[in-house]
Amino acid sequence: MLIFTEQELRKHILLNREVISIIEEGFCKLASNEVTMPPIMRVDIHDENGEVDVKTAYIKGKDMFAIKVSSGFFNNYQIGLPSSSGLMMLISAKTGVPQAILLDNGYLTDVRTAAAGAIASKFLAKENIETVGVIGTGGQARYQVKALKLVRDFKKVIVYGRSLERAKQYAADISTELGVDVEIANGAERVVKESDIVITTTPAKAPVIKAEWLHPGLHITAMGSDAEHKQELEAEVLSRADKLVCDTKEQCARLGELHHAIEQHVIQPNASIIELGQVVSEAIQGREDDEQITVCDLTGTGVQDTAIALFAYSEMEKRNAGLNVDQQILSLKS
Repeated sequence: MLIFTEQELRKHILLNREVISIIEEGFCKLASNEVTMPPIMRVDIHDENGEVDVKTAYIKGKDMFAIKVSSGFFNNYQIGLPSSSGLMMLISAKTGVPQAILLDNGYLTDVRTAAAGAIASKFLAKENIETVGVIGTGGQARYQVKALKLVRDFKKVIVYGRSLERAKQYAADISTELGVDVEIANGAERVVKESDIVITTTPAKAPVIKAEWLHPGLHITAMGSDAEHKQELEAEVLSRADKLVCDTKEQCARLGELHHAIEQHVIQPNASIIELGQVVSEAIQGREDDEQITVCDLTGTGVQDTAIALFAYSEMEKRNAGLNVDQQILSLKS
C-alpha cells in the first residue's frame, strides 16, 4: 500500500496539456462504452452547507480503478479553509486489494475538473476569443481560467462574485499569474453580455444566468450544479443553445442543469443530448461556426477521477515518491 500526500501530489501533478489529454482519453473511453461507472452517492450536511460525494469508475483494461470521496463545505471561507477536500483510493481491478491512497485534499479533483472545462471550451468555444467571464471567485474559478489558457488565448477576464473583497483578490491573483487584464463586474449580466466564454463555478441554488443575456458566439461551461438543489442557469438557457453538451446525459438529467430543464419541461427527457465524449472522439462535431451558442453542463464523473488517479500514481511511482506502508510496518517490526 502506497500513500501519497497532498504536498507530493501538488509538486509532481500539474495542470498542463498532458493532464488535459489524459482526461480527454477518459471521456473517449466513456463514449465508446469501455467504462463501468455507477451513479454518484452523496451525503448532504445541510446544517453546515456541506456535501460529501463518492464517485468511481472502472476503465476497461486498466489494472486499477479509483474510488473518490470528495467534500464541498461552502461556508469554509469564513474560517479560512478551502471549500473542497477529499481523497482517492486506488483498488486493484484484478484482486480488489487496495493499492494506494492519494491524500490530495481535493487537489486532483480541482485539476481534473479544470481539465474538463478546458476540454469543453476546446471543442465548443470559438477559436478566437477576447474576453472570458467567470462567475465565482473560489478555487475552481481560478483553476478553470488557468486550464482554459492552455487551449485558448484571451486578453481579458471579467469576474463577478458575491464578495467584493474576494473578487478583488481574485482579480489581483489571476492578473499576475496569467498576465491578462481582470475587471470586476457588479453583476452577472455584464459578465455574460461582454464575454465570449462564460464559466460558472458556484454552488448557487437559483439561476445566476438568464436566457435573455445570451448572444451569438457565446459558449458557457456550467460546472457548479452537481446536486439536485443546485442551479446556475435558467432552464431556457439550455433550450436556446444551438449545441447542448453534457459530461454524461444520465447524470446531468439527475443532478445538473439538464435536470432543471427537464423538470420544467423546457427540454424533453428523450431529447437528443450530446455527450462530451462524443465530441472529443469526433463522433459528433462540436462548434460549427462562430455564431452558434453552445452550453456544456459538467457534473463531474468517476471516469475523470480514475483517469487522474492512475496518471498520478504512475508519475509518483516514477519518482519513488510516497510512503510504502508494508515496508514501514516491516521496518517497525524489525
